Amino acid sequence: MDERWERWLRRAAVVVVVFVLALAAAAGAEGGGGRRHAYAAMMYMGTPRDYEFYVATRVMMRSLTRLGVDADLVVIASPDVPLQWVQTLKEADGVKVVTVANLKNPYEKQGNFNTRFKLTLNKLYAWSLVSYDRVVMLDSDNLFLQRTDELFQCGKFCAAFINPCIFHTGLFVLEPSMVVFKDMLHELEMGRKNPDGADQGFLVSYFPDLLDRPMFHPPANGSKLDGTYRLPLGYQMDASYYYLKLRWNVPCGPNSVITFPSLPWLKPWYWWSWPILPLGLQWHEQRRSSLGYGAEAPAMLIQAAIYLGIMVVTRLARPGLSRLCYSRRSEKSVPFLYTMVKVAALWSIFVAHVVPFFLVPRTVHPLLGWPLYLLGATALCSIVTGVFLLPALPVLALLLAISGSLFVMAFPWYSDGITRVLFLLGYAFCCAPVVWASLARVVSALHSLLEREAFFPRLGESTPLSESSKAY
Repeated sequence: MDERWERWLRRAAVVVVVFVLALAAAAGAEGGGGRRHAYAAMMYMGTPRDYEFYVATRVMMRSLTRLGVDADLVVIASPDVPLQWVQTLKEADGVKVVTVANLKNPYEKQGNFNTRFKLTLNKLYAWSLVSYDRVVMLDSDNLFLQRTDELFQCGKFCAAFINPCIFHTGLFVLEPSMVVFKDMLHELEMGRKNPDGADQGFLVSYFPDLLDRPMFHPPANGSKLDGTYRLPLGYQMDASYYYLKLRWNVPCGPNSVITFPSLPWLKPWYWWSWPILPLGLQWHEQRRSSLGYGAEAPAMLIQAAIYLGIMVVTRLARPGLSRLCYSRRSEKSVPFLYTMVKVAALWSIFVAHVVPFFLVPRTVHPLLGWPLYLLGATALCSIVTGVFLLPALPVLALLLAISGSLFVMAFPWYSDGITRVLFLLGYAFCCAPVVWASLARVVSALHSLLEREAFFPRLGESTPLSESSKAY
């Protein structure tokens, strides 16, 4: 009897243990704790482009989800990131958000320090994600073409050299370690040399011998490497290489990730980046298929409606500039007023071309942003032509030249980037005299109108005034 009870108790204990382990596994799977790897990005506030980088981070994370990566998606966020953004990342994008305190940047007083790099040292928090075996740390301007989960087989630190001598920190692999993280914080306090005052300079200084390390090749058996390695260039393909030949030619590794380490205002998510930079359309295609443009649609519709209304009103009303002054004036004042009218007209034409550019939502699709800009510039130019009684075609000449340049840049059958640039220069060479002649035509038209008393009456003569146009 005792032996039977003992066997029953042993079986019950085994059942309980299996049940507990199953519950723990289920809870870990539900919370995402079962995954040992992560793709991570950081988000902080304090720059004029915070919203654009938020959108870019969402598009990148969703593209990783669509590729079916076997890893958690993590955003290391500053405390001041808006709560609504955090909730959207968690609920709509399936991202884990880790809120951290901003690291104080000790390099702010360096002569070459750029204030937009003030909080980039928050990237060091990637080493504190010790619940993961490996983390791939990313900048938001990465465009993934295929899965890169083999990167999790790399060693303690791995990065690519898109510069011959300096590795790039837009994508790197690391093994999280609190020991390393605390040592990095200590090095910050000690003022370790940092050429640019940002994460790039600090990490290059912290891992000075990476250039001499072997190239990473993922083991076929799926095992993880130890030590530090250089990543093949295919994991950080600089978009500049593409623009030279208008195609990729990167033989040393998989063509997996495109990075855009260009000027901040030429990042691929800005609508004006295409067709100036052809790869911008590829980034927007990823956004269209993942995130969409619903957030910007209301502002675009309102702007389009206003511009169309302006064009209708100016077409129906055809307003002219009222006579500026009906009192007698000295002969000396007339040339000055004539000059002021000409300056006002030319300045208005310039403003009509510039203002709509800044009103278009920055992150809309280029095929939506450019038409909206051209519509807005046309509407404002119609006001200028009506107010100053100018011929429409010379006023719109610059806008037509801009439209033509877009078609030249977007032409899809150039053999290489050099040919594309040469065609663009040839187009500009041909257009410049036409635009200059149009400007001269505008000035001539203004001069003729002023001489014909379109704006000012002849001095010493009384001019009959209608009841509706009397000036008091």
